[in-house]
Amino acid sequence: MIAAGGTAGHVLPALAVAEALSDRGVRVSFAGSPERVEGRLVPGAGFELDPFHVEGLPREASAKLLSAVVTDIRAPFAARAILRRRRPDVVLGGGSFTGGPMVFAAALLRIPAAVTETDAHLGLANRLAAPFARCVFLAYELPGRHGGKFRVTGRPIPTLSRPVARGEARALFGLPAAGPVVSVFGALAGARSVNEMALAAWGERGPAVLHIAGERDFESLRGRASRPGYVLLPSTTEFGAALSAADLSVSRAGGTVWELAAAGTPAVLVPYPHATGDHQALNARYFERGGGAIVVPDAEIARVPALVAELLASPERLAAMRAAMLRLARPDAAEKIAEELIALAAARR
Repeated sequence: MIAAGGTAGHVLPALAVAEALSDRGVRVSFAGSPERVEGRLVPGAGFELDPFHVEGLPREASAKLLSAVVTDIRAPFAARAILRRRRPDVVLGGGSFTGGPMVFAAALLRIPAAVTETDAHLGLANRLAAPFARCVFLAYELPGRHGGKFRVTGRPIPTLSRPVARGEARALFGLPAAGPVVSVFGALAGARSVNEMALAAWGERGPAVLHIAGERDFESLRGRASRPGYVLLPSTTEFGAALSAADLSVSRAGGTVWELAAAGTPAVLVPYPHATGDHQALNARYFERGGGAIVVPDAEIARVPALVAELLASPERLAAMRAAMLRLARPDAAEKIAEELIALAAARR
């Protein structure tokens, strides 16, 4: 049983673990909210979803806060009912507020549980769930979180985000077979400052661009790229190919950083400035310290076009960044977590 929801950044790594478990003959089901992103992604990947409701807590006192508190008080009881019906051997909390009640309910029923943290900051939901978990799988080494139940595995990468051959990737998106290509990634919903910067810089001239704008912003952007070689899409199911097509990427710094690393794609990272705990900046600095990325604050995004031009003009520098990204990558994270979960389940028997 995997409980994951809230954002694609939580659901997609959980799906990667589910794929790895399924490859080992393990039956996997999910729990989460059918109204959120998991309601689309989980059934779309072929897994069952048991619905229950839980809400993140707003920061300000309001009627919405009171409603969320009432929903969250009920959530562990709903989670316990699901666990009693499913009778899983192990439970994985996918790092969001959806996972917390399920991990707590598993502890009450003496079912071994684990949680995943995919950012360089242990979120509130995971801090609350960690005491009830047997293992906490971390994408990054975190201060004070060493040994014992903590395991640094990297972030699980879904199959569709695995890299492919560059020629195949460029052909898939109608990009030139030769010459530089820049990819631009925001988030599933969109990243307005990144999207606007890219179109202003390269919409009329410049290198070939593969721009995944996000579903929220796409309609307002469509039609503004006025040249061949600028491919603008709201999203893609072939994200591994999108990663592999480019010589250099401009991206936010959520979970995509691990997928860029697995593809060996150098990156200019522009962290979302309002991320909880500033975790995108922490994620980005990890890859900058390792030599695979350069971090530009969102407030300084106007620097990005000149920086991209400078990097594209230096193949040796890009090659060094590519090698650094591959050194930092953890492409086997999902498999390692799957193996640990199977061991947890076996120890219970």
